[in-house]
Amino acid sequence: MEKIFFTKMSGAGNDFIFFDKNQNPDLNLLPGTIKKLCDRRNGIGADGVIEISNHAQYDFEMSYYNADGSTVSLCANGARCAIWFASKSGRFNDGKTKFTSAGKEYSGEVIADELIKFNLNPPSKIKFNFKIKAFGQMIKANYADTGSPHVVINISDIQKKPSVPNIFFDDIKEVPVYQLGKEIRYHNDFAPEGTNVNFVKVVNNEILIRTYERGVENETLACGTGSVATAIICSITDKLNPPITLKTYGGDKLSVNFEVENQRVKNPSITGPAKIIFEGSINKDLFI
Repeated sequence: MEKIFFTKMSGAGNDFIFFDKNQNPDLNLLPGTIKKLCDRRNGIGADGVIEISNHAQYDFEMSYYNADGSTVSLCANGARCAIWFASKSGRFNDGKTKFTSAGKEYSGEVIADELIKFNLNPPSKIKFNFKIKAFGQMIKANYADTGSPHVVINISDIQKKPSVPNIFFDDIKEVPVYQLGKEIRYHNDFAPEGTNVNFVKVVNNEILIRTYERGVENETLACGTGSVATAIICSITDKLNPPITLKTYGGDKLSVNFEVENQRVKNPSITGPAKIIFEGSINKDLFI
């Protein structure tokens, strides 16, 4: 039976199934197939699928798919993994790379083995201090689009119980990320595309972060574009200076850097771990 070859990768706990177009020239990634592949019980299991292919003008092309088969957003941890994958597969050799994804140009760098930097485009929209009606209360929130839309909420602005005033979350482990994240993700204020939702706490100039990801429709162990959005927001709300360190729910740390010129964010980047977990093959009939 014909086989399809894949590589499982992790970017700070954000995990992906990689396919190399050179190895699998006839690969056809349909939404239903992607859902099967990402299923953690009956498939390989992942937050998303990434296909790497050759490109005439760039070192490579990255095609990213969410676990539900959608393709509407940038994935920064996936891009960091893609840079490491492309380096290991010989698509570039000098440590630095330029590549394309969804018709846009990006760049990155191999800092060291399994330590990868990805350069994002500047955020397209930032909004501070607005209210969202959710969890039976009005919650103060912020927003930044860093290639994917992200709501950023400080957990100290969420009442534990709407019926009991002035008691707010303090322990990020106690926040009901799935319940509250799902409610905000599908909130009418962000229809029809929806949004990702980040819950954060600043401790000793380091950000603790948990994220509900659109497209995965659950909490993930890390989110790259969410970490960048959060760092940019917290540089204003909590007066943090870049580079800013974020500790993900999976325990890994990510470093976000950027510049501010004339009140505009320039040259955002995210640096952190990316590694190959295992390689394998699956029967091609799964793709039918």
